[in-house]
Amino acid sequence: MRLYKKIKEFSLIFVLLGFSSSLVQSKTPPSSFADLAEKLMPSVVNISSTQTIKATSNPFPFQFPPGSPFEDMFKEFNTPTERKATALGSGFIIDKAGIVVTNNHVIQGAEDILVSVNGSKEYKAKIIGADPYMDLAVLEIDSDEEFIPVNFGDSDKARIGDWVMAIGNPFGFGGTVTAGIISSRNRDIGLTRYDDFIQTDASINQGNSGGPLFNLDGEVIGINTAIIAPGQTGSIGIGFAIPANPASNVIDQLIKFGETKRGWLGVRIQEVTKEIADLEKLEKPEGALVASVSENSPADKAKIKAGDIILMFDGKKVDTMRSLPKLVAQTKVGKKVILKIWRNQKLISKKVILGRLESSEQFKAEEKPEIDTSKFASIEDLKILVRDLNKGDISERELPKNTTGIVVMEILKGSPLTFVSVGDIIVELQKKKVINSNQFSNLLKETIKKGEDTLYLAIYNSSNQRSYITIKIK
Repeated sequence: MRLYKKIKEFSLIFVLLGFSSSLVQSKTPPSSFADLAEKLMPSVVNISSTQTIKATSNPFPFQFPPGSPFEDMFKEFNTPTERKATALGSGFIIDKAGIVVTNNHVIQGAEDILVSVNGSKEYKAKIIGADPYMDLAVLEIDSDEEFIPVNFGDSDKARIGDWVMAIGNPFGFGGTVTAGIISSRNRDIGLTRYDDFIQTDASINQGNSGGPLFNLDGEVIGINTAIIAPGQTGSIGIGFAIPANPASNVIDQLIKFGETKRGWLGVRIQEVTKEIADLEKLEKPEGALVASVSENSPADKAKIKAGDIILMFDGKKVDTMRSLPKLVAQTKVGKKVILKIWRNQKLISKKVILGRLESSEQFKAEEKPEIDTSKFASIEDLKILVRDLNKGDISERELPKNTTGIVVMEILKGSPLTFVSVGDIIVELQKKKVINSNQFSNLLKETIKKGEDTLYLAIYNSSNQRSYITIKIK
């Protein structure tokens, strides 16, 4: 989400690309991409998907407001109409039987899919499986013919500055070849749940989405997915591709099961800030802070607690909060893994047997219930009005049964709680459980009396998401 703030004037545009990207350690560019392009062209496909769009036509240049006496009179003129919408994209063949990889957004909602191979013959195709969370889809061409496949390369070996090549279907111009370099790695642009993009300056545009990113060995190291373009115009040399390694894991699952089976830990996490690292006596901000643990989840069964900081997962370092979901998702369901956790300023280990994300309640969208109002208490030092959490709140908001705390009812002018909203529930202060408003007030006074100038609060927000925040009070 940080990237969005930096480029508010830009808009992300999906693009279907056929990428032939080359990882070379040579200091000089290749004399020509012609041989490589000629070899790979038969494996890159153009995709056309159609769906029916329903709309209501109004022959008048105005609308009658609801309840108008003329509304029924002219209702018969507002007739529903249907039209066919076509989307263009790219893809590539990974099996001689006609298995094609593309982006999910290329074929999402499609009623008919046509695949054009090597710019000549068209074939009908069906969807084997799709994953909207990594924006991937696998198709099967309806034909008994044998096709020319390409192979995945090791995207972890791709280096910034390596040459890459793209072949795709920009703006419907199939068989278009562009070349460039890898501009950056591990980009998070807030586009998918598991952003970890390869950035490239090879020209890619609308219609390139779903195409391959090749290295100079003709291996697919990425799947081109999006570009950044000002004013929704063409390419300005900032394109993004899903790395081949995590993508191939998802693709294998889609082919085998028709769906994904990702590992699930059952924790909600947040960033470890410098202030939190200082309070927890960590040498530097790192890892993922556990804000809450889902009941009966693998993490709950392993006795992982809110406030724990996960530093390592299955032998891999968790550098930042964003690292953990990717590591967990790429781990096999049912695997026993060891977590290195920072708890009470000590490093401990926990063994966890991973569940399946897609089967978990955490995976489903949660509704936002209303907050019941009751008695108010004034916390003068923080300039807020609160009330005690009650059983009705716990039931309505589906909180853990043993939850205690205070509900923020009003935030007065000059309050230091700038990151707290009305309806939030404060459940911890300085890592101590909040029982009610009187106990919280006494705890707060003790904290201030000790000369501590940073408050460490655990809260549930209005979406029932538990998180930790730090507040300066002096």
